[in-house]
Amino acid sequence: MLRPLLFSGLRADPEWLHQQTLQTLGWLDETTTIRSVVCDRLTASYKYVDDRLSQSLWGLDFANPLGLAAGFDKNGVGAGLWSHFGFGFAELGTVTLHGQPGNPPPRLFRLMEDAAVLNRMGFNNDGAVMLQQRLQHLAQRLPQREIPIGINLGKSKVTPLEEAAEDYRGSFKLLKDLGDYFVVNVSSPNTPGLRSLQSIDQLEPIFTALNEENTDGKPILVKIAPDLADEDIRAVVDLSMRSQMSGIIATNTTIRRDGLKTQVIAKTGKSVADEAGGISGKPVRDRSTEVIRLIYQQTQGELLIVGVGGIFTAQDAWEKIIAGASLVQVYTGWIYEGPGMAKRVMQGLVERLDQAGMQQISEAVGTAVK
Repeated sequence: MLRPLLFSGLRADPEWLHQQTLQTLGWLDETTTIRSVVCDRLTASYKYVDDRLSQSLWGLDFANPLGLAAGFDKNGVGAGLWSHFGFGFAELGTVTLHGQPGNPPPRLFRLMEDAAVLNRMGFNNDGAVMLQQRLQHLAQRLPQREIPIGINLGKSKVTPLEEAAEDYRGSFKLLKDLGDYFVVNVSSPNTPGLRSLQSIDQLEPIFTALNEENTDGKPILVKIAPDLADEDIRAVVDLSMRSQMSGIIATNTTIRRDGLKTQVIAKTGKSVADEAGGISGKPVRDRSTEVIRLIYQQTQGELLIVGVGGIFTAQDAWEKIIAGASLVQVYTGWIYEGPGMAKRVMQGLVERLDQAGMQQISEAVGTAVK
């Protein structure tokens, strides 16, 4: 049912395919008469369990290091099912304090030749209150959460940049009891001015506001862009450590267009260089790994890193882990590789542990840097 919708090269609009997939997942999750059968089938097909892949981070138990990245399930529609696809955790959002429609379509394009996606969605989501209600309802149906759930927070488009800190605080206040960890997203290229919040003078008030609201000590991370200069990355990392942030997610999508095989977007007839938006997938893989290595070297492994960008295979995930990432996330790779990707990656990681003579995945973190 899912594969023809999401995991095929159909000529249908990719955003429509995405929406149909989430609607299907939401229906399956809510239909109690078949939910257990669906979960059993998904688990049997896509889940791979090996204790060597497990870790305890921030006091949370991760059965494996592979998570679903933010952007796929913005409104938490499939939050009750992601563990059955083999993920060790899932990140919902990006969610904003005020619900918003995002940018006008078409706004999502698959660059098949590059194994990439170009998106300019613009934080389209139902808003923090709706996500709060959905997660409260989920907690009533499924009191025992199977995997850690993160929540990615963005700035509402209607909120002026100078009021960004209070906007992030408002979302966090509504959701802080419902997420296991939180992410400050200041690196999407699709909200006007948002990336300027990565500058230290604008990022520090956001950290301060969230720390004031974070009375229960929930892990809070910041997600950065791959296009930042190395010295700017170091500045963000320094601030994160001074502000006692829990980690860095490296990285978001890129606005660079060099090296792409795709030259024209068929849907619009425009040059890919003239289309706004961020690119994910293989074009961002190497830079993402470089940023992970840079952060790990700077912090000597003291600041936890979540690696995301261009992961399609076990080798892609392994390279990010040995560069310094304790956890990794996928989105575009999962679209292209299909729902069996998580299982294949887990099997491949276990093989690499055996080859390296390691007993736990945590032993591999940063070994290429050390």
